[in-house]
Amino acid sequence: MKSIYIKAAGIINLLTSFIHLVGGQITLVNPLHNSNLEIQQKAEWISAWHIITILLFYTSYLLLRAGFTDTFKDYLKPIGILYILIGIPFILSSIFYSVFAPQWILLMPVGFLLIVGIRKRKIDYL
Repeated sequence: MKSIYIKAAGIINLLTSFIHLVGGQITLVNPLHNSNLEIQQKAEWISAWHIITILLFYTSYLLLRAGFTDTFKDYLKPIGILYILIGIPFILSSIFYSVFAPQWILLMPVGFLLIVGIRKRKIDYL
């Protein structure tokens, strides 16, 4: 049985990838180009931004491939845990700076859906 949870995680992650690519470009990357940061800082910040974009799209591919096949993949649990952990700094920085950093709203559900999907899939095979 193919997991609806893993498929949902892949779809949410792919949506997150596009939001990061387009929305982030408009709200964060473009203003960065107009900031007073030194060129070295801008170059490294932009590189880090696009590394995240690549990771989001690649993990979307991995999750969707796993969700639409019957093959269990060992990499799903580490990705799930990683996504849950990645959400924590956004929650903490929101509290610390008294702003709303909403990235965790898309990242953490991917992690939780993967963990639930893995557990459900293991139960189905018992």
